[in-house]
Amino acid sequence: MHFLSHLAVLNLAMLAFAHPGEEEHRHDRRAELNIREFKVAAKRGLSACSEKLQRRDFHNRAAERRAAKVDSYRRHNGLRARDTNTTADTSHLSSANYTSGTPESTIFASNGTCILNPEGETGPYWVKGELIRSDLREEQPGVPITIEGQFVDVETCEPIVGLYWDIWNCNSTGVYSGLVAMGNGNSDDESNMNSTFLRGIQQTDDEGVVTFDTVFPGHYSGRATHIHMIAHLNATLLSNNTLSGGTVPHVGQVFWDQDLINDVEATYPYNTNTIAITENVDDRVFSTETEDTTSDPVLEYVYLGSNLSDGLFAWVTIAVNTSATYDPNYSFVWTSDGSIAESGGELTVN
Repeated sequence: MHFLSHLAVLNLAMLAFAHPGEEEHRHDRRAELNIREFKVAAKRGLSACSEKLQRRDFHNRAAERRAAKVDSYRRHNGLRARDTNTTADTSHLSSANYTSGTPESTIFASNGTCILNPEGETGPYWVKGELIRSDLREEQPGVPITIEGQFVDVETCEPIVGLYWDIWNCNSTGVYSGLVAMGNGNSDDESNMNSTFLRGIQQTDDEGVVTFDTVFPGHYSGRATHIHMIAHLNATLLSNNTLSGGTVPHVGQVFWDQDLINDVEATYPYNTNTIAITENVDDRVFSTETEDTTSDPVLEYVYLGSNLSDGLFAWVTIAVNTSATYDPNYSFVWTSDGSIAESGGELTVN
């Protein structure tokens, strides 16, 4: 595709971070413009997949799969579907125009949330070598969420089978597991080096689908609420249930509707965090992901029950250029003895 020529000439510098304890890096305006140019071109490339995806019944199967998962979670937990006729909250997506009358069959069929940028930011808190697992909660308090990600090859318009989806986010009070750093909770608590909460990796199935059980992330200074992700291809599963080798064709972050964030932050224990909330519109990463592009990094979601405490089911479709290769930066590595401080990687195109 034509847009791949843009990717070949990208020479991306590390973008600035506002993570706690992270040194500010110099912004590279040219790199950011290249990112946006890539995403606009990639969107055109993905739109060319529409007819093929329709022939494969891609969207209908996705709707049936998501509806079945939600029904299963509700029955397992004895939950009743939320009465949307009594609520004003029905957007499910920052740019959608759903109303209280929008049927769930329509909502679940939507693949409007599509991440097209494989050149995002990892942040300082990726712990390399995390465990392969689907349940990341480890009894962390907060709003329970289940996230489904479906990966599509933007060049072939086919689901990507065998890709490993690596995700991590902070807990309800803004703390990441597996590290000790200024601004990341109690910097004197060295036991956090041995924690693994809200981190994990799963492999896509024959539909390119991965599902995680996790907790809605809290917030910390200077960043909007978000979830980090890395995609791994051709990696080797080791006997200790971690990955080795392979390539990284995608690095990015996903976000949530601001109204939903505000509702979550009003509940316990999120409301014990006294750090000021950075909204999506003020978040530099969110702006870079969305400004002057049609890329949408905001998760779609539905309530599993009548209240937030019952949990959410959220989903995202991620279009990946499998020909791309990146070397994401990291500051910690998971070992049999817990996390150790070790730095490496950089966000350049190989």
